[in-house]
Amino acid sequence: MNRRLALLALSAAVGFGVLHVQGQQPGSSNQTKFPLAAPAGKDSGAITKAPTGAVNQGAIDERTWKYGHAFDPPSNTKIWNPVKLKMIRGETVTGGTVSASSDPSTYCAMANAGYDFIWTEMQHSPRDWENVAKMWQACPHAKAVPGVRVAYADEREIQHAMDSGALVIVVPTVRTVEEGKAGRDWTYFPPLGKRSLGAGQAYSADFWGNVPGGYRDTINNNVVLIEMIETVGGAAQAREIAAIPGVDAVFAASSDLGNFSGFKQGDPDYERLINVVHDAALAAGKRLCGPFAWRDRPDFTCFQNGSETAAIARGVAGELGDLVDTQGKPEVGPYAPKK
Repeated sequence: MNRRLALLALSAAVGFGVLHVQGQQPGSSNQTKFPLAAPAGKDSGAITKAPTGAVNQGAIDERTWKYGHAFDPPSNTKIWNPVKLKMIRGETVTGGTVSASSDPSTYCAMANAGYDFIWTEMQHSPRDWENVAKMWQACPHAKAVPGVRVAYADEREIQHAMDSGALVIVVPTVRTVEEGKAGRDWTYFPPLGKRSLGAGQAYSADFWGNVPGGYRDTINNNVVLIEMIETVGGAAQAREIAAIPGVDAVFAASSDLGNFSGFKQGDPDYERLINVVHDAALAAGKRLCGPFAWRDRPDFTCFQNGSETAAIARGVAGELGDLVDTQGKPEVGPYAPKK
């Protein structure tokens, strides 16, 4: 019995030694699978020394890093976002506003009504991103592409919008070049921006997963970024904001430029601010956006249209003609004329 136990112990010791040696062999399966991996338990010195064949030599420095070509779009890849295509051509772009409703059927009715994109309102709406994702999911390939005015230029807002499938991003109240760059950074993947590669319905086949060239490699060339000039400070830096690479258009905000300036449309001070935004767009070669009421104002080519509730009212008025608002008027009760 003692002899048998001794032999078992010896066999176990030999087996362990063989495994230990195999784990350190240069030709082990781990090193074959990860040939450039750091040696186990040893500092590789990679922070200052690049491996053979690396494009970036010397110490790691984000400022001088040469971005690789792993995510370049295939050559001759065409634009697949119809709004981007119209922007490039200088054609008129319209955006219908969905402001009050979180109902997918209402959203889809607006998205198939004839606009180029839907301006899903998130700056002044209590809805959350889960509601928005469900609305967009109901009809991702409607006539109008999904767009959104986010609440502000930060990673959470814009990342949620992009991962949910937005093809048009509108950033409100851009006051400084720094805010303008932040809006750009979270809209675009590297190397132009800082958007993180994550998950979301935008990557799915129901949305943009099957676009020519693939979503990750082509979205930078297809997303539309509009930045809104709404304050006196924003107007003062409008030229620099409009010139930011990746900004497709600047929006002269009719209501808030009055709100922040203390003047109304037609006043010389108000009109000066609008003209400053106009001049900034022209100087940068970017599109100029505003309310649809300004569709005849010189050089304005992209517009925010009315809300879903306003569209319903207009549609009913157009359908009924002279029969609109001809309800019966009883003498008593809640429908009686107010005295």
